[in-house]
Formats: sequence, C-alpha cells, structure tokens
Amino acid sequence: MTLSNGKVHTVTSNGGDANKPFKIFVGYDPREDLAYEVCRHSILKRSSIPVEIIPIKQSDLRKSGLYWRERGQFESTEFSFSRFLTPCLANYEGWAMFVDCDFLYLADIKELTDLINDKYAIMCVQHDYAPKETTKMDGAVQTVYPRKNWSSMVLYNCGHPKNRVLTPEVANTQTGAFLHRFQWLEDDEIGSIPFVWNFLEGHNKAVENDSMTFPKAIHYTRGGPWFAAWKNCEFADLWLNEMEEYMKETKKKVEE
Repeated sequence: MTLSNGKVHTVTSNGGDANKPFKIFVGYDPREDLAYEVCRHSILKRSSIPVEIIPIKQSDLRKSGLYWRERGQFESTEFSFSRFLTPCLANYEGWAMFVDCDFLYLADIKELTDLINDKYAIMCVQHDYAPKETTKMDGAVQTVYPRKNWSSMVLYNCGHPKNRVLTPEVANTQTGAFLHRFQWLEDDEIGSIPFVWNFLEGHNKAVENDSMTFPKAIHYTRGGPWFAAWKNCEFADLWLNEMEEYMKETKKKVEE
C-alpha cells in the first residue's frame, strides 16, 4: 500500500509506520563536508513532509563493525560501497533513500516520495551515461561502466525480500559490478524515476519552455563548486546561493 495523503510513503506490510519521518541516508566524505551540509540544507528547506537525514560516515560504520572493506584504487569517495548498507541501516523496514552528497535539491522531497511504487525493490533514475572526462572532483579517476550513476540516488524498498541480500557481509565483499549494477535484482524489480531527480550537470539538458526537463535535484557528478577545478560548472550559482544561505543560518544559530 502506498499512501498519497501527504504522509511518508512506507510499506505497511513490512513494519513501516506512516508517521515516522522519511529516512534519507546521505553519502559523507570528509573532503566534501560542505557539500553534505548544503545538500542537507536544500532538502530540509523545501520538504513538506518530516524527514530524517543521516550521514553515512565510514569512520562510524567501522567503529560499529558494519564496514571493514579496504578502499580500492577506483573508489572516488568514502561511500562508494557503504551506500549499499542503506536497507540494513533502515532495519529492513519501509522505504528509505540513499543519495550522494554532491546533490542540490530544488524541489520538495514529497514529490519524489509520491512516485514510490511498492511493487519495486528499488527505484532510481536509469541514466545512459558515459562521461568523456578522465578525472573528476579533485583529480579522482573517472570510470565508465554499465548503469553508471544509477546507484547515486536510490529509493530502497527496505522491507522487500530481495533487499535482505544487502547484509554488511555482502556490502563489504561483493564486487562493484554486483552492487552498482544491482545484480541481486531482476530488471523488472527496478523502478524508473524521471531524470530530473538526478539531473547530471554537464550531461542532462534543460529545454527552454519544457518544465518536464527542469531539474528537481542537480547532481554535480563531475565535481561541484566546492572543488577549485569546478567552481565555474553549470548551475554553480544555484549551489553557491544555497551555500551562502546555509552559512548565514549557521552563523545566526551560533550567535544565538
């Protein structure tokens, strides 16, 4: 059952509670602390439903024994694999979202939860993306593989039987191909979300006078304005405006 009365969408048959905040797990990397804070601010500012935003911090996961994987040479962030702990961290209940920290939300998260369909194990934007750059962010290696960026923003049906596969053991030992391509699922168990919810800066295009192409969440996947090399990327002004607003609010709270 999917609720559509403005409350959080959950799967009531697997222990979900419609009155609980919608859990959003955001990938955290110490190099991108500001990106995380701005992403968080952009969600909270626009959300008309209760949400709980939880950073996925590798250091905390290691202390708690949930993550012990050694970092590989092609892992551009600390959450390359820890993201797949999302259903486990949500106690395999209800729906939850994982999102990279390099997102800027421009729309109400309720619009996204309204798209939830309980027949799917996960839902995501199904990009066809093959970047031309060889590096990204602050010099990290840019890799190309099938279903690239699908895992950067995922709605997880955490109580779906198939997602029980995503144990800490699997997140720590399985290959990148298995995890990032969702190989524990059949294709028809992966629902599709409009690309505007994972609008790839430098790849996707907004068409003038076509609101269906206007971004609802910008993904600075090549690198955002918090990196010197990408300070002039597309939509940099929107991120910088959000950052300034976040900074002012933070300063105001400190002064109070």
